[in-house]
Amino acid sequence: MTRESIAFANRDGGSLQRVLCVEDEADIRTVVQIALQDLGGMQLRVCSSGAEALAAAPEFAPELILLDVMMPGMDGPATLAALRASPDHATTPVVFMTAKVQTHEIARYRQLGALDVIMKPFDPMSLADTLRGIWASARSGSA
Repeated sequence: MTRESIAFANRDGGSLQRVLCVEDEADIRTVVQIALQDLGGMQLRVCSSGAEALAAAPEFAPELILLDVMMPGMDGPATLAALRASPDHATTPVVFMTAKVQTHEIARYRQLGALDVIMKPFDPMSLADTLRGIWASARSGSA
């Protein structure tokens, strides 16, 4: 599926389908996979590093990127900056995941360009609906 066909399919209110998850911890990657793919019915690509995400994003063409903040090497904010430097992903919505959710930290993540922040640990049963809600709010201009 090309970026153009995805944009066309979702232009008139389609729901979130394609999520790229970037998370260095294997256990969390597994929980996200179950939550989004198995329970949420989404197409999911999981990456274990920022560098892997940068390589996977062009082909996968995610509608939203779920990005861990703290990772070895290229952390979440650095990964986001690199994604924003790519014309294909300059505007792809990003939601950070982190245990660091004090008010000033959330404000900083939003300043960096994140739509929202999901606190770890998160509820796997509601993760897909949470992401769909964030994505729908951004699309409607109320984010």
